[in-house]
Amino acid sequence: MSTKIKTRLTRGGGVLAMAIALVAGWEGVRTVAYPDRLANGIPTVCFGETRGVKLGDEYTLDECKVMLGDALVDFEQGMRACLKAPDALPGKSYVAFLSASYNIGVRAFCGSSMARLANAGDLEGACNALLRWTRAGGREVKGLVNRRKAEQALCLAGVAEGR
Repeated sequence: MSTKIKTRLTRGGGVLAMAIALVAGWEGVRTVAYPDRLANGIPTVCFGETRGVKLGDEYTLDECKVMLGDALVDFEQGMRACLKAPDALPGKSYVAFLSASYNIGVRAFCGSSMARLANAGDLEGACNALLRWTRAGGREVKGLVNRRKAEQALCLAGVAEGR
């Protein structure tokens, strides 16, 4: 029995390009694994990848790009699982939530007010809830404040386009 994976991240699609640009722009790229000080020293490589990473792992930029695309599809599946109507979300809002999911993790996203408000039909409130995720290691981080403001702006642009 074959199960088709639901995704809005298709090759050549605008949603995929927007997601890659947003996430890559905020994560930055490092081709050699390093201990991420904002993530309690968790080994991290490429565009913020932590799954299965060991310090000293090394990748090419092309490998990092493929890894990011694959990771976004994985995170998208987790995000979709906790949203009642993910395909009804405007593309920009969808990408903003995917970026947040990639950054904070699917479990945190699914337990967040972002997901709860989106599921309740309050998409504007869900977009504004992005601003609650600006802390790492117990302190507010300027880079996360800036990232969340950018995600919120993109999310709200999606809401405005959907009106």
